[in-house]
Amino acid sequence: MERPSLEMNLPDIHEEGKLYVVDSLNNLNKLNVCPDESQHVLDEEENTGGAGENTSGSNTRKRCLFFVAFILSLIISLALVSFVIFLIIQTRNKMDQISSRLITEKKNIEELKKMNNMILKHLNQSVIKE
Repeated sequence: MERPSLEMNLPDIHEEGKLYVVDSLNNLNKLNVCPDESQHVLDEEENTGGAGENTSGSNTRKRCLFFVAFILSLIISLALVSFVIFLIIQTRNKMDQISSRLITEKKNIEELKKMNNMILKHLNQSVIKE
């Protein structure tokens, strides 16, 4: 009866050895694939016993959210800069219109002054004649 119990223990040890070899190969593969900065994630996985997968997934998710937020902020900044440039151009156009109106009004005022002077001269001459 002892022999069957030994046979039962030997396959279990063999399977545990296979699991140990597979686990070692996985760790070696992770060391070769992962950059140095993510080594601490692997250490956390070993310490937590599988809960590290959620940590690495959350790190990837955090990076993805960071890049999405970064791209959105760039798009919003571009939109704001475009709006400011549009306002500057509109203000320049309005200022050009106002300055051209002022120049035109100044010419009209000069002509009115000349006409006023001519009328006054004419009135002064007609008063003197009478």
